Amino acid sequence: MAFVPVILWTDALLWLLAAAAAGYLWHCARSPHLAAPWRRVVKSRAAVVSLAVLTGYGAVGFADSLHFRVALPAAAAGEPVAYSAEVLSVLDLALAHLRRSGETTYSAPLAAHLFTREELRLPDGRLARAYPRLRYGGAQLKDAADKGADIAWRVLAGLGGAALLWALAGAALRPLRRRWPEVPWGAGYATLGVALALAGAAFSLSLGYHVLGTDKVGQDVLYLSLKSIRTSLVIGTLTTLVMLPLGAMLGVTAGYFKGWIDDLIQYLYTTLNSIPAVLLIAAFVLMMQVYIDGHPQMFPTTAQRADVRLLLLCVILGVTSWTGLARLLRGEALKLAELEYVQAAHAFGVSHLRILTRHLLPNVAHIIIISLVLDFSGLVLAEVVLSYVGVGVDPSTISFGIMINAARLEMAREPVVWWSLAAAFFFLLVLVLAANLLADAVRDGFDPRVRVGGALRRAAA
Repeated sequence: MAFVPVILWTDALLWLLAAAAAGYLWHCARSPHLAAPWRRVVKSRAAVVSLAVLTGYGAVGFADSLHFRVALPAAAAGEPVAYSAEVLSVLDLALAHLRRSGETTYSAPLAAHLFTREELRLPDGRLARAYPRLRYGGAQLKDAADKGADIAWRVLAGLGGAALLWALAGAALRPLRRRWPEVPWGAGYATLGVALALAGAAFSLSLGYHVLGTDKVGQDVLYLSLKSIRTSLVIGTLTTLVMLPLGAMLGVTAGYFKGWIDDLIQYLYTTLNSIPAVLLIAAFVLMMQVYIDGHPQMFPTTAQRADVRLLLLCVILGVTSWTGLARLLRGEALKLAELEYVQAAHAFGVSHLRILTRHLLPNVAHIIIISLVLDFSGLVLAEVVLSYVGVGVDPSTISFGIMINAARLEMAREPVVWWSLAAAFFFLLVLVLAANLLADAVRDGFDPRVRVGGALRRAAA
């Protein structure tokens, strides 16, 4: 299969951010004072479980960030190769059996029939209203009554494959357990086992059924849920590329220089906070949408147009989210600027830039890391709210907000179509819960006040 790679803006930035994170961890491993807080973090069972869950989400998101266009069949020999306008990803390739299932409308999870009655012609020629068989779900069954046994065998096959992968992962973890025995590998290994069991059973079932049902236009809900993971990761991570430089530099600068510089920066973020964030985001997104619609030649495919809107949404979220971090760093910088080592640097004639980068920023790094991890779940939920009210991602982008927005009308049906909302709720709950638990562990590992308080309580006991 011939194809040409497509590098979207968010793909490049997401992989760049992953490379930067890997470089930071490598640098921490070579510096004992930087590695010490992370050692305290990974000693927590909750942190290890959360990291295992977030690693699974990250694997799905990065598989969906490798895009390409497939070559179209040549009409005649010698003609130049033409490529499809549809941009696919590696995840689309792995889930090709779900991407185009061919259903017409709603079907319940693991169903073999549509959820609604249609007018069918019976073998004797009469017309009757009945539940027609699905084109994909349960199509391998000669009799729908055999569905229970078929599902049981597929679940067992999926669990068998998951058990084999789990055993191989256990063998691969043995050297790590011997090297870092203080890490609670058992908690992570158990989490991996549960995740593999769910994934194995779901994949085996998806080869013959719609595991989480289908939506109004017949799209597989499991496929939509997995595709939505990338959008959440992009919003939660790329927004930090905008928020971090603004919040860190302006907050530390305000606390260090004081005076009119402090007043100017405070006036800036106070004014920004006084503007309703939803209105600011809506105005920016709508203006950018007008520009995108007026310059179609700049975006040859629908995916590229939707990607630019997603990137611009990350930018505006970052511009409106840096004020909280700036406030925290300003207060910490006000305290650090009066300490002896900073005063000694002034006495020796050290430049302001060097004091900021060598003395202040390293000593507020724990606040930056804690704030970024805590803000991740808030940014993920912000995309859901914005997409729900219609000023979030492009309608052609698959996201949890788009799924919830579509499901709100389904909840008013009789009978209720509940599985789209339930799927989005479950995947969002696991993602945000894992991020919050990891944020708690990072705060406990990096915040010196938490460590001192814990040591005092243990001494008193």
